[in-house]
Amino acid sequence: MLIRYGYEITLTCQQPTALVCLLSVHEDRAADIKVPETTFTTPEVPVSTYHDLFGNRCQRLVAPAGDLTMWGDATIWDSGKLDRVASGARELSVPELPDDSLVYLMGSRYCETDRLSQIAWDLFGTIPPGWGRVQAICDFVHNHIRFDYMQARSTRTAFETFNERVGVCRDFAHLAVTFCRCLNIPARYVNGHLGDIGVPVVDPMDFSAWIEVFLDGEWHTFDPRNNVPRIGRIVVARGRDATDIPLVNSFGPHVLKGFRVWTYEVSGE
Repeated sequence: MLIRYGYEITLTCQQPTALVCLLSVHEDRAADIKVPETTFTTPEVPVSTYHDLFGNRCQRLVAPAGDLTMWGDATIWDSGKLDRVASGARELSVPELPDDSLVYLMGSRYCETDRLSQIAWDLFGTIPPGWGRVQAICDFVHNHIRFDYMQARSTRTAFETFNERVGVCRDFAHLAVTFCRCLNIPARYVNGHLGDIGVPVVDPMDFSAWIEVFLDGEWHTFDPRNNVPRIGRIVVARGRDATDIPLVNSFGPHVLKGFRVWTYEVSGE
């Protein structure tokens, strides 16, 4: 199937402000792009691109004083299959893990492994290792947290989410990532486009956060917010937590004036 996705974001800055934006599809899907991304800013400003330490494509620009709108749109091929479920996938011991996965065992800004380690072992330590234990973590997080857009807070950590029991998709992801890391299972935070393909009812926005967990030598998708396999995930960025991959990293004050994303299936024509 073909999926069209894009964004329109408007910021207001009091003075010229440097930005780093992570808005383009991750390059591991580059071969699947069928209509290349069209991007522009209003007013027009110079934009340069680089790749960060996690392989994400980042855009650098300077927003002028006043309003700046960033717009992007593309079409990607997708298999149309649900997220893969590998129920027999096993956990690897720490000595077995590849070097580049070890960073995803460490605590990070929003994932306080030191504060949640004992809780994680108390809750999940007796569950047999492997896919089933990670799914048990996602089941717990899904049921423990009440989803509420109006309760979103950019500073909320996994430990605070555990205690407050409310949040948005990033909070579900942070708590699940932290529990996995506490059990010595590499886990990373992912954001991207996720539309309503194959589901009857969705929330009004199509940009989401989920997680990837390293089992049996591969990264596998889990989604503690929705907690069911979905069709058409389009990864934009991966990192340790939301600190590494904000949509917009602003080096100065700004106000988000408008935010719109779209993700929907289109015909082959």
